[in-house]
Amino acid sequence: MNFDLSDDQRAAAAGAREFFTGSVPLSAARAALEGDGAPAPGRKALADIGFLGITVPESAGGAGGSVLDLAVVAEQGGAVLAGPSLVTAARAAVLLEGAPDLAAQLADGSAAIAVLDGPVTGSAPSVDAADATLFLAFDGGALVAGEGEVVPGTPLDATRGLARVRLTSRRVLAEDAGALWARARQVAAVVLAAEDLGAADRAVLMGVDYAQQREAFGRVIGSYQAVKHMLVDAWVGVDQLRSLVWWAAWAADSAPDELPLAAAAAKAYAAEVFERAAETVVQVHGGIGFTWEHDAHLYWRRAKTDRLLFGDAAEHLDAVARLAVAGALTS
Repeated sequence: MNFDLSDDQRAAAAGAREFFTGSVPLSAARAALEGDGAPAPGRKALADIGFLGITVPESAGGAGGSVLDLAVVAEQGGAVLAGPSLVTAARAAVLLEGAPDLAAQLADGSAAIAVLDGPVTGSAPSVDAADATLFLAFDGGALVAGEGEVVPGTPLDATRGLARVRLTSRRVLAEDAGALWARARQVAAVVLAAEDLGAADRAVLMGVDYAQQREAFGRVIGSYQAVKHMLVDAWVGVDQLRSLVWWAAWAADSAPDELPLAAAAAKAYAAEVFERAAETVVQVHGGIGFTWEHDAHLYWRRAKTDRLLFGDAAEHLDAVARLAVAGALTS
């Protein structure tokens, strides 16, 4: 079994890196936080380049790609804190498998879609809901779509577009949609872990670059053991997370029985790895790393927000334990 990326996937990752690096300056995340702009690159740009439709079937105007295809692109978006999140596109594509008309609107960006968590009478803070106009939700066992009243909060990370929503209209897309909803949430956890992988990797590289330049007591700070060990520990976590993300994305495509365990493991570890990387980059930068002017706090904000999305680390570690024990008892 080969878990390595294909040449096409590596090319897609390189192309995504070029796109996101060229179109998403970190100043956009800061501007969104200050209320001076929307997250970049925005829905239209992501639709125009085809990223929103990567996992949408070709028959509905998408690329018909795999979750792994999307994950390698999402990693590059995470590195620059891009918004809206490709998590929303991945989750909605699963939910809209039986609604090709809406899937087509997701892919071409003609509908600003978000997926709600919690009751339709007043959802929990949901990703990319702040600027959405069409909402997918789980209501009484059914998958429904509709418009809604949006109540944005004061976000810790404005690039996530978090908002509470109350549906004002309701169209049933599928009855008895519990299994479909669960799978979509698992795919969302995988793609979120991929975005966090990219962000954690970038945060570690920021710390390494600074440690190679900043001098203290006549030496670059990267020559001190304490700094080196801190950065190496963060880098090892990133490297291990990459393997987990690729396994979980592969499971979503090729081993659905493994997906619940793989998705839970990737999401739980991503929370730990990204938080460690974000705190490390702040600490390595010292006093300047704690200031509003430095970009380190943007990654810290994303890490603190993402660890709570789609369930915290404790919830997913509990799922890993239950699924691992169940697998051992039945093997």
